[in-house]
Amino acid sequence: MLVKVSFNVGEKWDQLANGDLGDFAHCVSIYILINKIRTSKSVAGISFKTQALYTLVYLTRYLDILYAPWSSLYNLIMKFVFIGTSFYILYLMKVKYKPTHNPNIDTFRVEYLLGGAIIAALLFHLKFTVTELIWAFSIWLESVSILPQLFMVQRTGEAESLTVHYIFALGIYRFLYIFNWFYKWIFGIEFDLVSFFAGIIQTLLYSDFFYIYYTKVMKGQKFELPQ
Repeated sequence: MLVKVSFNVGEKWDQLANGDLGDFAHCVSIYILINKIRTSKSVAGISFKTQALYTLVYLTRYLDILYAPWSSLYNLIMKFVFIGTSFYILYLMKVKYKPTHNPNIDTFRVEYLLGGAIIAALLFHLKFTVTELIWAFSIWLESVSILPQLFMVQRTGEAESLTVHYIFALGIYRFLYIFNWFYKWIFGIEFDLVSFFAGIIQTLLYSDFFYIYYTKVMKGQKFELPQ
């Protein structure tokens, strides 16, 4: 009985950490961003390059909706949500509120990120097949897609509160997955190392941002980078 209960609790925790909590934080970040744009009628301070990279991430990762059986209705819905909202954000940035976007500060060289993700996918993948290489590419690309946004914040030295909350929620989304991977490692449950190490890289990129968020924003101060 104890063994059975422990397994059920672990199974529920695995489902919660891997799916519900991570997806919830991800959806919160998307809601914050869309709400910020629609409320302010402006995309100032938002990196179009980061949003375009995330759109590419979702398109390449979720190609399986075209040929693979559904693992669950929930999983299928979330895939369409992430793809659909990413295109909607691009529409808001490039069409509806295009005059408010300043490309002069959104200058990160994304070709380096794309090239690096391709090389990483070729070197580190689960299987050397077309579909698995594309999936690995999406994993490695996601790990660095936030860099143009962080670069914009660094260039301006500050950011609007809703933009800051969006970046924070996006970072928490990936951070929650790390807990799940450590849980699987501790209990000997199989997990893929590609996602694990890409997630570590992604979380490390947020480390300075998390520190400033904690020391300033959570104490009611304006988000500003140290001079």
